[in-house]
Amino acid sequence: MPRTARRSAAAPTNPMELVADRRAPDEAEARLLLDALAARFADHPERHPGLEWSEVERALRADPEAMTTLRLMEGTGGEPDVVALGDGRTIMFCDCAAQSPKPRRSLCYDRAALESRTSHPPLGDAVSFAQRMGARLPSADEYRRLQELGDFDTTTSSWLLTPGAIRRQGGAIFGDKRFGATFVYHNGADSYYSSRGVRTVVEVPRR
Repeated sequence: MPRTARRSAAAPTNPMELVADRRAPDEAEARLLLDALAARFADHPERHPGLEWSEVERALRADPEAMTTLRLMEGTGGEPDVVALGDGRTIMFCDCAAQSPKPRRSLCYDRAALESRTSHPPLGDAVSFAQRMGARLPSADEYRRLQELGDFDTTTSSWLLTPGAIRRQGGAIFGDKRFGATFVYHNGADSYYSSRGVRTVVEVPRR
């Protein structure tokens, strides 16, 4: 049986429409989602040393908003898993798909960048995409720590949370992995590419 939660057979072509449905998963969807997350958690113990699935499930069952966010992360191809990227005060989920999910690509950085384009604008932006899910983009430091746990974005790239000083000058940052090394680069925030997408993070309070 595939270790992924069920997806809609008729997925929208506009990436922003993929995250328009903020309803909480029903009982059957919640069980399927938890099963998928539990299987992935068990398959990759190196991502969350010292943490037991029972604690994760307890925290998720007490947080319907987090379940809604994870339903959207899973449903858009993110393959979220618990990853030790922070200080351990929360349970942190990060998209762990090997490549930036295809349904989430071809987005510029944020809403301001989208509105600044006078020709050939993309269908949406990365920051809004993450926010609609109830998540956020990973920081450059979090992205580097993620890459220490595996090989991600070896043929794609992902937008990263950009410091204000860079963003105010029209730029934004993204990361990828090539030749066994992690790179963080800059680009115009209004740029978008078929190989650059959105990786997201959500933190769940420990119970």
